[in-house]
Amino acid sequence: MVLAGRLDSRRASDAIVVLGAAQWAGRPSPVLRARLDHGAALWRERVAPLLLLTGGVGDGDTISEAEVGRRYLVAKGIPASAILVERTGRTTGQSVRSAAAILRGEGLRRVVLVSDPFHALRLRILAARHGLDAATSPTRTSPIARNAVTEWRYVLSESVKLPVAIFAPGA
Repeated sequence: MVLAGRLDSRRASDAIVVLGAAQWAGRPSPVLRARLDHGAALWRERVAPLLLLTGGVGDGDTISEAEVGRRYLVAKGIPASAILVERTGRTTGQSVRSAAAILRGEGLRRVVLVSDPFHALRLRILAARHGLDAATSPTRTSPIARNAVTEWRYVLSESVKLPVAIFAPGA
């Protein structure tokens, strides 16, 4: 799991899928901002012509993480026409499942997944389960990735979630 998070397997793809994270009153949290900035950099490098942003509406929120991300990237110069949004996912599994459905509807399946390093292995497994041909490109600028103690907490949490992703058919 740790090794998977250290590998950047970006490659030419149909879309860059940026996993959601918290948004604060319509602004991306530092974790979400790091993921969005990394996805935008990949788009600018022409890794893929589309960005698909995931993330639903959290408890007490009035706007989805994906919509906050779309507004942020448009303000940074990414054309709205290059951005798709998945606004329903509240968990990683839900977001990947919904993103895969959106991409299938567009006839797309080759993706680069963007999230924090601790997330990379489980994302690839979930993406494969939902018919995506996925590579990962973890962000290195997230506050999680820059803090060893916090990162290890997330790694331990993923070590519990990973077997579920592997063995639970509905995950």
